[in-house]
Amino acid sequence: MTFAARYSVRVQKDELVFSAAHFITLQGNVCERLHGHNYRVEVEIHGPLDDNQYVCDFIAVRDGMRALVQELDHRMLLPTRHKQIHVSSTEREVTAVFADRRWVFPREDCCLLPIENTTAELLAHYLAERFIDRLRFSGGGMPEFLLVRVEENFGQWATCEVRLE
Repeated sequence: MTFAARYSVRVQKDELVFSAAHFITLQGNVCERLHGHNYRVEVEIHGPLDDNQYVCDFIAVRDGMRALVQELDHRMLLPTRHKQIHVSSTEREVTAVFADRRWVFPREDCCLLPIENTTAELLAHYLAERFIDRLRFSGGGMPEFLLVRVEENFGQWATCEVRLE
């Protein structure tokens, strides 16, 4: 009997957490109140074994994702591609406007994200793209498949799956 083996690694660590504030829109015209979450992130990488006989070094995965998560930690997350939330910034402050609502935040407290809404799904997508960029820059092997999961509240996960070709 023969079989084909597939390999993956999964990293879920206590240091892959971040606390952040956000608000999202629902149905395009309803805007939530400003609130925060204690997010957790998990990464799963599928691919062939390399010369060392592993898919990817656990420590490299942990450290790479930790660096990305730290950029979001203790920040106000604001989407820059939302059709109705208009975000502008100066070197001192960031202003977000939705209909007749307006928020002003210190610039150093904000993370301006190139996404349409700060949902857990799009945060997972953002982290997946940034993680892939880090892998490309490091010169290491590229995975066949990447999953990034973001837990917004206990037991509530959003997943972004990326197949690299």
